Amino acid sequence: MTRILLLGGTTEAGLMARAIADAGLEGVYSYAGRTDAPLGQPIHMRVGGFGGVEGLRAYLAAEGITHVIDATHPFAAQMSGNAVAACAAMDIPLIALERAPWVAGEGDRWTHLADLGAAAAALSGPARRVFLAIGRQHLAAFTGQPQHHYLVRLVDAPDAPLPLPQVRVIVARGPFDMAGDTALMRDHGTDIVVAKNAGGKGAVAKIAAARALGLPVLMIDRPVIPVRRVARTVAEVMGWLDHPARLGV
Repeated sequence: MTRILLLGGTTEAGLMARAIADAGLEGVYSYAGRTDAPLGQPIHMRVGGFGGVEGLRAYLAAEGITHVIDATHPFAAQMSGNAVAACAAMDIPLIALERAPWVAGEGDRWTHLADLGAAAAALSGPARRVFLAIGRQHLAAFTGQPQHHYLVRLVDAPDAPLPLPQVRVIVARGPFDMAGDTALMRDHGTDIVVAKNAGGKGAVAKIAAARALGLPVLMIDRPVIPVRRVARTVAEVMGWLDHPARLGV
């Protein structure tokens, strides 16, 4: 019997969970636990980590998992690496449902950077108004640049002061649109945007808005993930599972 572990937290993971449910397959949707109020899913949910590679191996064995689908955020490198190692050790098939990265087009003013540290270093210099679109977990990387006035957008309201001395917080859940993000940046007087190359449609509005406003973007490239099979669509994953996706998925 097929029993799937879906490592989620993304829009694509939600679509994948629906396809699994519609196909009548057994599955568990696993959230990392970084969102206070995760969206409900049509398959069983669990929240929290596994305890590294060994903990994940133990979970896979205890739950009788036959297939693993990694639909985590493209920057969830540790979880994705653990999934590769655990599945290889247990001979369990693994596929990643991964968004294609964004590609700079006409009018974009991107500077590609390898990681958060490089992005923080690139902000050295006079004070600017920065849209720091990187999520709550990584804000501390920018404490060495306290001269800037930061704008951050979070899914959940912070339960403690953020590590940045000058910061405006917007609490909102995407997807967002270009008009809204353009207005947000104008209201903030944004001079520069810092973003991770997450890809997908749900977060691209800020990139389109930066282009429309002629703003530079510090684009953090994706981390390196161990070699694994990758699909770009839910339909591809369903084909891998040998179950046809419903029309329109």
